[in-house]
Amino acid sequence: MVATPFTVDLNKPLVFQVGHLGKAYDDWVHQPIVSKEGPRFFANDFLEFLTRTKWWVIPMVWLPVTCWLVSLSVQTGLTPPQAALTVVGGIFIWTLMEYLLHRFLFHIKTKSYCANTIHYLLHGYHHKHPMDGLRLVFPPAATAILCLLLWNLFKLLTPPSITPALFGGTLLGYVMYDCTHYYLHHGKPSKGYSRDLKRYHLNHHFRIQSEGFGVTSSLWDRVFGTLPSTKAV
Repeated sequence: MVATPFTVDLNKPLVFQVGHLGKAYDDWVHQPIVSKEGPRFFANDFLEFLTRTKWWVIPMVWLPVTCWLVSLSVQTGLTPPQAALTVVGGIFIWTLMEYLLHRFLFHIKTKSYCANTIHYLLHGYHHKHPMDGLRLVFPPAATAILCLLLWNLFKLLTPPSITPALFGGTLLGYVMYDCTHYYLHHGKPSKGYSRDLKRYHLNHHFRIQSEGFGVTSSLWDRVFGTLPSTKAV
């Protein structure tokens, strides 16, 4: 007897369903549903609340942290110009992290129940429901966990006076990324770089999902040869 393929019920919480898709998950998650109405993730109301974040929460939470970090570097010996240059370096580091995470983690192919579920929570839901405005940015609680890991790595690799400003610049790069990402999905740029970037990103969602991993720029796609042949959608 041939087993009946698992079908996701979109009218029920999705997170604990998608793992059952097995090998079919990758095809399913890359067939977008274009609607501003987001699906329910969990039956539990508190867990569901934690998955939803308005875009303006990101700069409100993390910009003060960035300023505090840069001030720490100034207090421990960096001049303001040196601190500013270090922040720029941190932003540059973020652009590479943005590309590498998007390409090698967010687009990893999965097929087991646990791996499918984790991938869906991490990035798969965004490809399935790309216009869900409350799940376009990372919840601050999840970001804080990643920040703790990254902060300790920076402390290990950089001098004490450099670490706060460099990490602050990386955090600023993240804020720029999340706000830009939201704007590319819900903003309506009419001309210039922002319009081209929107086309570039939507091309990744709706035409060539195996290329175009940059969000704030196409720099690293050019460097690593994943620049799509077309930017039009």
